[in-house]
Amino acid sequence: MVRCNIGIYIEPVVLCAQVASSFYDTGLQSVVKERYENNSLFTDSDSQQKAISNFYMVYTMLGKFIPILPAIILAKCGDRGYRKLPIVVPMIGYFISRLSLAFVIMFNWPVEVLYGGAVVQGLCGGFASYWAGVMALVSLSTSEDERSISIMRMELVYGLAGLFGSLASGHLFQLYTVALKSGVILVGLSVLLYFLCFLYSTFVLQIARPTEARERRESILEHSFRNTTNIALLFAGGILYDIAVGGGMDILVSFVIKEPLNWDARQIGYGNAAGFMIFITSFLGVKVLSRYVSDASLIVIGMLSFCAGIYFMAFVTSTYMFYLARTLMLFALIPMPTVRSLLSKQVEGSSYGVILIALQLSFKMASLAYTPIYTKVYQATLSVFPGFVFTLSSIITFLAMIPICIVGCRTSQEGYQRIQGN
Repeated sequence: MVRCNIGIYIEPVVLCAQVASSFYDTGLQSVVKERYENNSLFTDSDSQQKAISNFYMVYTMLGKFIPILPAIILAKCGDRGYRKLPIVVPMIGYFISRLSLAFVIMFNWPVEVLYGGAVVQGLCGGFASYWAGVMALVSLSTSEDERSISIMRMELVYGLAGLFGSLASGHLFQLYTVALKSGVILVGLSVLLYFLCFLYSTFVLQIARPTEARERRESILEHSFRNTTNIALLFAGGILYDIAVGGGMDILVSFVIKEPLNWDARQIGYGNAAGFMIFITSFLGVKVLSRYVSDASLIVIGMLSFCAGIYFMAFVTSTYMFYLARTLMLFALIPMPTVRSLLSKQVEGSSYGVILIALQLSFKMASLAYTPIYTKVYQATLSVFPGFVFTLSSIITFLAMIPICIVGCRTSQEGYQRIQGN
């Protein structure tokens, strides 16, 4: 009898964690909007928008700056054989930070308390450590030929979980009882799911090691293909694209809850779900297009998709236009997984954790600059052209294509041969 050992799969952690994250994101947006709208210090829409965007700027920067050192430490522990640590420790931080939002709702604490939750989450490594740890496990368990598809498949699980969570979150937020306020049930479910993720990753998850034959085949790639120039170019393209996407999406959170869209919790959930639909279309794009084009070409196609969609977003004035802009971004999630796949092909398996955490941390360092810049630009153009920051993202995306095109030219010229083992 063949027994199925569920412990070898990381997918349950990714699935539950992302559903929990979707619940939390909708709850956070709704609570922040409600608190500032009911605050007598902010009497008009523009002052509320500036206060909300300032809150998200501080909250986001705390969540991106503090994890830098803990994530490096956890990555080094992972590469020394403790592969579960970069996943288990962040789950503790997520659990505590999500619990802080539940307390804010139940006890009517000020939303600034959530800054403390962001600090705890960062000290536990945050998303940088968690996602780099997941990608390292996927890279170790697959061959180079299969890696792009395998990483994109993990992104698909992430996206499907986010889609389900976002669709349900708007309705769950509005549930309440005599004893519990609106939003407590939603955030409570988020806390419970993170606790289950912690239990699974600690006691159930098993680390599958690559076979000896696979290690031998992958260790004899031509050294000329694995060089620092390609790594530097991939980092440059990835960082620029992350600035474009991260900056634009950070502002989109505030953009949709102001006029002319002025979304409620249910519409916020649907809007977030539309974003997660891109994971499905991007996965299908990789599945089909990878048969005909190179990894570098896949990245450029994805960047072009986002460039068009975010430019259109700058002129959105109604809900249907928002969804049209999202439709143009159907391949926008292809670049990052493919960049990670290409990077993992430049180094040996024992360095996967370090190179991937270095990429994540470079994103964090970049966000320390672009988060306040995007916020201040948005506030400065709020009354004239609130979508200006999205045109800025489209320009930066175009610049990100340049180093990726150079990588494509270099790899096609260099080429490499793989000596097949028996």
